[in-house]
Amino acid sequence: MNILILGGAGQVGTELQAHALWDAEVRLHAPTRADLDITDAAAIEAALAERPYAAVINTAAYTAVDKAEGDIAAAWSLNAVAPALLAAATAKAGIPLVHVSTDYVFDGGGAGACTPETPVNPQSVYGASKAAGEIAVRAANPRHAIIRTAWVVSPHRGNFVKTMLRLSAERDRLSVVDDQHGNPTSAGDLAAGLAVIAQRLAREPDAPTGTHHFVNAGATTWCGFAKAIIAAAAGRGGRNIPVDAIPSSAFPTPARRPANSQLSTQSLTDAYGLTPRPWTQALDDILDRLVGPEHTAKETRA
Repeated sequence: MNILILGGAGQVGTELQAHALWDAEVRLHAPTRADLDITDAAAIEAALAERPYAAVINTAAYTAVDKAEGDIAAAWSLNAVAPALLAAATAKAGIPLVHVSTDYVFDGGGAGACTPETPVNPQSVYGASKAAGEIAVRAANPRHAIIRTAWVVSPHRGNFVKTMLRLSAERDRLSVVDDQHGNPTSAGDLAAGLAVIAQRLAREPDAPTGTHHFVNAGATTWCGFAKAIIAAAAGRGGRNIPVDAIPSSAFPTPARRPANSQLSTQSLTDAYGLTPRPWTQALDDILDRLVGPEHTAKETRA
């Protein structure tokens, strides 16, 4: 069984190739951006014709949220046009498409966790381009799974965990916004979920389709997340520095962030039997890989 992974150099793409739960007969193919331009319809069709793909997973995206505000064409090309082309080409070839989207399609103004049925109302170029990509996928390929996620972290590339570790080594105190609420998500856990979904779609003609959410269980703020990272890293020998809570108004950014982007994963559980674990457990696994195992009480006394 051949699976095509797009965006293989990113956090989720890296985990899809390294740690996701694939069956023994699965063969992964992850062309680089230089090898395959997913904004080129002819290139996509040629790539799909190379071998009998059972499913395509698209993790590629323009994710520089603030930069997108001034780089609109590039953001829309990768986040909206590319998914439209992929959906049309995969539908033509009879291949299911798993497409990763984002919490930024929501405005963040509601209470509680957003469900897949919550109306989208993006407040940034990034969010609007990703919402347009979702619409295109739904319109072009009925055998699709759109998986929204949020606050993705891992041992790879740039992300919030790695930034907090770097800053805690450089500074004696940090200030982090405390009025944006969401669900930290392990790229490795997300990749494992995408693997399950892709294999179901590849094998079962009547496998569940539609839009679902994958985030690790539990919600926090960026400040709460930062404090947890610093504390857990300190248990592994890192510096335990203070983290001060500040409002978003004290840290203005070009793109508006959702104040509440908590996502409900109930439909994911109902459709695929997937129940993501708590984000605190996932964080421990990431820090084990980045920093090392947590020190035991005996080691600490010694």
